[in-house]
Amino acid sequence: MINAKTNRLSEEEIKAILRAADMIIDSGGRTLLAKILKGSREKKVLQLELDMCPAYGYFKKEKLEEIMKKIDWMIDYDFLDIQYSGKLPMIIFTERGWDLESDQYTDELLNEWKEWIKQGKQDPDMSYLKDRNRSMILLLLEKVRESGDQSFIPYLELWEKVDYKKVTEEIRTTINVLTSDEPIDSSIVKERKEYIKKALKGVEPQDILLKCWECGDRFTFTLGEQQFYKMKGLSYPKRCKECRI
Repeated sequence: MINAKTNRLSEEEIKAILRAADMIIDSGGRTLLAKILKGSREKKVLQLELDMCPAYGYFKKEKLEEIMKKIDWMIDYDFLDIQYSGKLPMIIFTERGWDLESDQYTDELLNEWKEWIKQGKQDPDMSYLKDRNRSMILLLLEKVRESGDQSFIPYLELWEKVDYKKVTEEIRTTINVLTSDEPIDSSIVKERKEYIKKALKGVEPQDILLKCWECGDRFTFTLGEQQFYKMKGLSYPKRCKECRI
């Protein structure tokens, strides 16, 4: 792994990796993620239609090995994590990573609606939003309300006809807000932007102290050891090195 305290990724690079990871969460590993970002034409990538990802080929000029280092940096800084499915290490979001990805993905969906309006698209099939992650859907509706844009109402009404009751209730609330002409609470928007800005900094990895379950002494669990244990799918040690002998 790279030294996590160097080679910091830019905000755009972080977002691109998260967007690509969203395509294979809990179903693919670091190598497959790197291939999406590289823009690989490998058979598996194309069969899974991973070339349709907005971040496909984002690092096309870089070697696969360098892209893997960037992914490892994302794991070190608490944007992504590894979870084992049997013996296979799968990429998953951390809470921080999901908050960032859901924020940018809902922006992507909202921009798609804006493009439809420009094109005069009147009857899109809104069932593509059904069965999506509920927290992300609620965030999308929150952003629609914050926009104050009544031109979204026809799409909301179409969506309301095809989704589940709990979601349709939120859609109806959103429509009512857009037609009420009530002022938008700008503090909510500001708080979210500030949170996203902080979240993009990640958590700088460092050595940690663990308490030995056997002798009770504290021992240093180095960053390198943490990375090794994580990649092997191992739980952190419960005993110090002396007690493990």
